[in-house]
Amino acid sequence: MIPYLARLLDITKNNNPIPGDRKKAIVFPVYKGGDRSVVGNYRPVSLKSVVCKQTEQDIAECQRHV
Repeated sequence: MIPYLARLLDITKNNNPIPGDRKKAIVFPVYKGGDRSVVGNYRPVSLKSVVCKQTEQDIAECQRHV
């Protein structure tokens, strides 16, 4: 757990990019209305890991204080 937390802190404090494996998401279409055969009538919803969401929030918070 310690190496993982150290890597997370390095990302947030030193403006390092988020590793690609943490940015992966499952994307699925949600129907908005209208003709179901029209692709434009769906919106994408992505499910990301909690760790990725938290990392993004931490980075945004660090950037607000700079």
